[in-house]
Amino acid sequence: MSDSWTHLMLLTVLLIASSLGEATISPRKGRTEKTKISTPLNILVGPYDESVLKRNLIDMRPLPQDILEHHAAYYKDTTLRNFNGTVLGYVTAWNSHGYDVAKWFAQKFDIISPVWFQIVKKGEEYKLSGSHDVDANWMREVRVKGKGNSGTTVKIYPRFVFDKFTERDFSLLLTMDVERVRLSELLVNVCKEYEFDGIVIELWNQLGGRVDEQFLVTLVQQLSLALKNKNYGLILVIPPYRQDFPNFFTEKHLNKLYKHVYAFSLMTYDYSNIQRPGANAPLYWIKQSVELLAPTNCNDETIKRRKILLGLNMYGNDYTPDGGGPIVAGQYLNLLKYTKKRLPFDEQDVENYFEVKTEDGRHMVFYPSLYSIHERIKLAQELSTGISIWELGQGLDYFYDLF
Repeated sequence: MSDSWTHLMLLTVLLIASSLGEATISPRKGRTEKTKISTPLNILVGPYDESVLKRNLIDMRPLPQDILEHHAAYYKDTTLRNFNGTVLGYVTAWNSHGYDVAKWFAQKFDIISPVWFQIVKKGEEYKLSGSHDVDANWMREVRVKGKGNSGTTVKIYPRFVFDKFTERDFSLLLTMDVERVRLSELLVNVCKEYEFDGIVIELWNQLGGRVDEQFLVTLVQQLSLALKNKNYGLILVIPPYRQDFPNFFTEKHLNKLYKHVYAFSLMTYDYSNIQRPGANAPLYWIKQSVELLAPTNCNDETIKRRKILLGLNMYGNDYTPDGGGPIVAGQYLNLLKYTKKRLPFDEQDVENYFEVKTEDGRHMVFYPSLYSIHERIKLAQELSTGISIWELGQGLDYFYDLF
């Protein structure tokens, strides 16, 4: 029986036990915990003299107490890079810690993408929503801190999505050249006004499978060309491979676009959900998603792979009898206090998880660990891809020692 199937069976048992009012359940390794760690914790915070490697913290089955004590202590030399591919980090306006992470570890990133803007249609004109979130002082500080010895510095590529577009709005944009010119002018002007280096645009998830694919290809090509003519880049967000669903972005699309765009931000996360609980992003699935887009020994394999930014989630999921949902660092650490044993490790998915019982019920928790992130970075190195992190501030601070 596979580990993924075991997880599904465990959650089913969890739901049944809850409905019957039973006191405990028996997970794969031991019983659930409902008592918080009582041993006093010596929590390390801020810049630290030793990295996570020197502290021997990269463990396949880490101790909860080690995570709780070390998670906030990162290596003091934040200019040290361990990954030689492109690294993009997303930052959202609703997670202020991500702004700090972008500054602290600026030299570990090549691109920072603030999630600020929505493209809206007002009559015949394209307008922007979200300009109130733009923080010019923060951008300036990120660039200053991100300047390396070679003189290069971190670039700012804010993300854009289409908001409240009607079917007619999309139809006009996809079929009429004048509409695409108007949108291109808007994006170029925004880059010029705020001194951005380019844009990240998300549209394939909204439109893939709904319209003739050539319309999407043409739109991306024209937007990219307009930006490139003004020395701005375009990064396209693309969906990952899904075995049980139609795949709207394939090798065929990448072949048509890789010479036009700066990079592809591949969303290799959210593999599981409350309807199908389990790992956040199984390692074999990430590998498969990349290899299907740019197979080994295909034409321009190296160029294509380098333009793929393998998605890496810094959040986790907490599954409960009521459903549950995504969790970030603080929520994870609070749940971790309820378990004392080493975290179980799924060898197929290459992720850690654990089950606990708290005052508010039962939880099955999946969240990144130093080991799981280390293995995904190693995979990116092996595949010669870059990395895109969703999102800065959601993970534990010591994760960035690995990049």
